[in-house]
Amino acid sequence: MLSKTDNHNYVHVGNIRDIEAVGGCLSVTVEKHPIAIFIYDSKVYAVDNRCPHMGFPLNQGTVKDGILTCHWHHARFDLMNGGTFDQWAGDVTSFPIEIRNQNEVWIDVSPAIVADNDSCQYHQTLLENGLKRNIPLMIAKTVITMVGDREKKEDSNEKEMLSAFRIGLDFGSKYKQSGWGQGLTIHTCMMNIIPYLDVEDRPYALYHGLSAVAQDCSSMPPRFKIYSLPQPWPDLCTLKRWFRQFIESRDAQAAERCIVTAVRLGANSSQIADILFAAATDHRFLDIGHVLDFTNKALEALDTVSGWDNSDKNRDLREIVLSSLVSGYANDERMEESNSWRYPIDLIDILEKAFEKLPRVLNNDTRRRGQAGAEKITTRWNHQENQLVNILLSDDPQLIVNSLLDALNEGATEEELAGIVAYAAAMRIVQFHTRNEFSDWDAVLHTFTYANAIHQGLTRVPTQELLRGVFDGAIRVYINRFLNIPPVSLPKLTKKIEEKKISSSSNNDDIIFKEILSLLDKQQQVNQVAQLAVDYLYNKGKPDRFLAAIGKALLREDRNFHSIQMIEAAFRQYSILSVKCDNNEDNNARPTKSYIFLVAAARYLAAHSPTMRSQGHTYQIANQLYHGEHLFE
Repeated sequence: MLSKTDNHNYVHVGNIRDIEAVGGCLSVTVEKHPIAIFIYDSKVYAVDNRCPHMGFPLNQGTVKDGILTCHWHHARFDLMNGGTFDQWAGDVTSFPIEIRNQNEVWIDVSPAIVADNDSCQYHQTLLENGLKRNIPLMIAKTVITMVGDREKKEDSNEKEMLSAFRIGLDFGSKYKQSGWGQGLTIHTCMMNIIPYLDVEDRPYALYHGLSAVAQDCSSMPPRFKIYSLPQPWPDLCTLKRWFRQFIESRDAQAAERCIVTAVRLGANSSQIADILFAAATDHRFLDIGHVLDFTNKALEALDTVSGWDNSDKNRDLREIVLSSLVSGYANDERMEESNSWRYPIDLIDILEKAFEKLPRVLNNDTRRRGQAGAEKITTRWNHQENQLVNILLSDDPQLIVNSLLDALNEGATEEELAGIVAYAAAMRIVQFHTRNEFSDWDAVLHTFTYANAIHQGLTRVPTQELLRGVFDGAIRVYINRFLNIPPVSLPKLTKKIEEKKISSSSNNDDIIFKEILSLLDKQQQVNQVAQLAVDYLYNKGKPDRFLAAIGKALLREDRNFHSIQMIEAAFRQYSILSVKCDNNEDNNARPTKSYIFLVAAARYLAAHSPTMRSQGHTYQIANQLYHGEHLFE
């Protein structure tokens, strides 16, 4: 029987003769820690008996030339200190040994206690190693250890989650030569949807984001740092003008130096956003909308990590994150170069003529009077939204543009107009017919995520330059019109659900998880999932539970960039409109209007489910290891 010494550090675990009698290796349990004790070359060593890779008992391994080899995946460890020679495995904990009375083996168990409460710095180092080597299992194990312990205080978990997010943001911005892309966008989207998820799913979302960054940067050359202009620096107006000129001529390096100089000059978040959004909307719908969406996500990522103060650490992060966007502005396709925007109708010409009218519309007397009585105008404008949505979904691009100008002229705010365009873009997804080619789901997705990014951007900097993106988004909604021929109607409530009348106080609301997950185990349940969404939401179901269920369904699938974009944007638009509805007592019918975004999200996710779910399997392995479960039996 194991016994402790008075100093509570060393534990007697056996005798040398006993270990030799069983072949030179003994497995014991001390303080709930399984430990393997080896006698090699007349010396005694002790290590954690669980291989750090996937938990195989190391006492079943082989020792040769001082190297312990696990027999499951052949990870190799220095028997003396536990250091691994295979970085995908991680180091194994080793324990100090004392031999007393020439035969008794005593183990200092204090390292085991420390291992349970490792410093944040230790886990950050492990996470960085997982990112550098693109090892999803290592990333998952580190994330679960850092933020997956439900016994930790909530503020501690939140702090470590933000720390892990920042590490991924910094890594992804430095180690991909082409700059900001899918990995960092997924990373930011996952961080944005975390508040909507159940607590146990939040580390899972962080794992997906970090793994996406690692995969996106894998085998990629790093970005070379570009430094600011030497002092004295020009003013921000000059830097903005130069930045746009260099983007126009596709000179990415010169433009990057301008944005780094703007950061060094002390430009705040609004000023930086103004520079970037102006360049991102100088051309129409850059890279099918990705450039604008990436810009918005980069700004949101810096918001998340409080990266806008002037500390050296945050300034360096801003430089690397913001400069990573520049290549997209300069090099990606501009829709002026696309036939679909030029023929059979020259949509670019329609837009350019509308942009010429914007200064006059934004500064006329009617609009100024409307802004002075914003509350009254907003209430009146809310009653006109349905009419404008119908126009946006029509087949007359000139009418669409004219209607947007008229709305501005009558006092609609830039943010309101952007929200209406985002709603119309979501309707394209709600009414998307499954008889379309599967790849066409991406067409409506790009329009919606672009419209969402414009909406978010205008809440940050409501500039005339960024307002052009509202018109671009509206024209893109028009271009997608053929994907709603014929339009799919919003499902009607089923008789069964009508009779049931789900109550908001129902104890069975979590059934929605089972029903959604069950449907998404089968392919192409698009209309069935939409029906479920309508039946649940429009019968007083709990929207927060529906959001959590959709989030869980998203996380269990292998990462699909567009699905993640879709869910994040839909959640954001739902939240904005639902808050707006709650604050608007003049229109009681509007609360259910926000559900359109959730129906759109459910349809899109159903179209892209199920996947192989291999990434979720990796996470489950890490979770089982963390909780001490055996995987090798």
